[in-house]
Parts: sequence; C-alpha cells; structure tokens
Amino acid sequence: MSTSPVPERDAAAALAAVTHLRTTILAAIDPVLVGQRQVVEGVLAAIVSGGHCLLEGVPGLAKTLLVKSLARALALDFGRIQFTPDLLPADITGTDVLDAADAPSGRRLRFLPGPIFRNVLLADEINRAPPKTQAALLEAMQEGHVTAAGVTHPLPQPFIVLATRNPIEQEGTYPLPEGQLDRFMFLLEVDYPEADEELEIVRRSTGGGMPAVSPVIDREALAAAARVVRALPASDRVLRTAVDLARATRPTAPEAPDWLRPLVRCGAGPRASHFLVLAAKAFAALDGRPCAEVRDVRRAAPAVLRHRILTTFAAESDGIGAAAIVERLLGERLPDAPGDDRPGPAWRRRQGSVPPAGGG
Repeated sequence: MSTSPVPERDAAAALAAVTHLRTTILAAIDPVLVGQRQVVEGVLAAIVSGGHCLLEGVPGLAKTLLVKSLARALALDFGRIQFTPDLLPADITGTDVLDAADAPSGRRLRFLPGPIFRNVLLADEINRAPPKTQAALLEAMQEGHVTAAGVTHPLPQPFIVLATRNPIEQEGTYPLPEGQLDRFMFLLEVDYPEADEELEIVRRSTGGGMPAVSPVIDREALAAAARVVRALPASDRVLRTAVDLARATRPTAPEAPDWLRPLVRCGAGPRASHFLVLAAKAFAALDGRPCAEVRDVRRAAPAVLRHRILTTFAAESDGIGAAAIVERLLGERLPDAPGDDRPGPAWRRRQGSVPPAGGG
C-alpha cells in the first residue's frame, strides 16, 4: 500500500471517506454476523493499517465466518488455507514443478504459486499445523514475498493474513512460535455471545438461509484509507505513551513495575510500540477523528501486547496470564484513558488476575 501523505486540503474529505468505509463494511456484514463488534472493529483497524491479525476462541464462535465476510465486503482476492497436522510448507508457499511445454530443451522447472498468493489470506486453525509449517508464513508476513529454490516471488499487495486458532489447551494443537506471534499486529479474543445475541444467531441459522455478502469497498478505497492512517498525526505524548507501555512489559527495563518482574520472562519488543501507534491512528481514522489520542493507545494495548508477553513459571503456577498482566498495567498507567478491548469473562477466567501490591 502507498503511504504518501494526504494533501492538507483533502484531509477532511479523505478522513470522511475512511469513516464511510467503516460504516459501509459494518452495514454489509451486519445481516450475516451477530455481535462481536469489538472484534470486527479490531480486524478493520488491522486491515486499514496493513497489519496481520490473529483471532483466538473455541470452535463454533464464527471466527471463520467473520473473516470471510470481511474479505468478501472488501472485494479483494481472498484465499483460505485449512491448517492440518500433515500440511507441508510447500503446500502453502508453492513449489517448482516440471513443465515440458514451450521449452527448447523439452522440459524446465516452473514455479507453481501456492494458496498464499492472495490479498487476504485466511489461515484457519493455524495452530493445528506443526511449527515448521507455521514458520512458512514468517517471510511472507514480514517481507511480502516467499522464496522457493533460491528465487524470490513477490506476493500481491496488499497482503494481509487473518488467522484463527483454538486455545492451546484444546486437543491436537501446537503453540505458535514467538517470532510468528510477534508478526501479528493484534491478538483478538472471540468470546461467547450474549444470550440475546445467541438467540438471534439461532434464529438466523435455522431460518431460510444466510444472505450473501456483496463487495462494497474496492482496492483503491482501501489503499486510500491506508494512506490516511499513515498520514494521521500523533503527538509526542501519544508516541511516548506507546513506547513507555511496551517498555513497562520488559522485566529488565527501568519502566517495569516491581510486581511485574517476577511474573514476566520476556516482554514486548519494539514492534509492539510501532503497532500501538499505528493502531491508535487506525482507530482514530475509523472514528473520524483527525489525530490519534492516548485513549486510542489504551484501546489498542490489550490486543497488541498480550501475545508478546511470556510469563514465568511462578505466574503460570498462580494462574496469571499475560492478559491479566496487561490489564493491571493499563489500570495503573492509563486509568483515565478508556478502552473498549478489555478481555471478556471467559478470557479473564483463563487468564486469572494479578493480586495488588502487598496482596496475597
């Protein structure tokens, strides 16, 4: 995506176009998807930022439906890979095949692109494949190309990976390598629906069939939105807030609170600071605001930080997860900056809570 700055005279109109993009997409998927508004907003922010997104939740919570619906509304080339234990790296990236047609010598090697060559790639149940296969996505997610037999093949742009995974404790899954997790801009938890939402889901799914999602946003509109997000200003206060939050998760950094040090083995790296600012800009643009604010950093922080923190054995033995650590850190550092990406009840039950200073 191009990141050239938006001319000042067109800034207001360009910002209004981003807000219209958000409204149009939400209206397009509303007949298909019930609830999960926070998750949808997070995925939209990742898409207009050009970032990758990981959705976590137990089976049956419409993670795949959410991704497919958004991809169809965006009118981009969409592909899906169902990850399984027997999937090989070449099954994702592609491989060289022997081609005897139109070659002077009678035969030659031709690269056959894999299903990764799409604008929007749904990596479904990504943690059902072993780490070697998961790692095949690393180069693509970071560099925008794949390498086969020493030859680099560029991927179509934009290239966005929207992956789903079931919780690690489910049968037949593998943990994602930390390096791959760090490439995901967001980790978004898909929680159980509320009672009225579940009632509406059952009403629609047992009725006369689900409506189809029609393309409503083209490639040019999405590229324009990406330029607006990159050009949106962020004050030094916003930048410092993002950097301080990321550094506060590192147990050896002076910014880390004393209670965090025995709980965290490894904190978030500089990529977290980058994504915090970029996500803050995206949330502000989607809301129609002309600059990123501290509240946008607060809103993005749980989804950006919780998969970048490795907890110690002491934390695990006490049932304290990374999300609980991030939640307490935000409560101390940004108590007056509201955010709407707080973990849901099911996530909090899995992640536990961090006792207050001096507590048991």
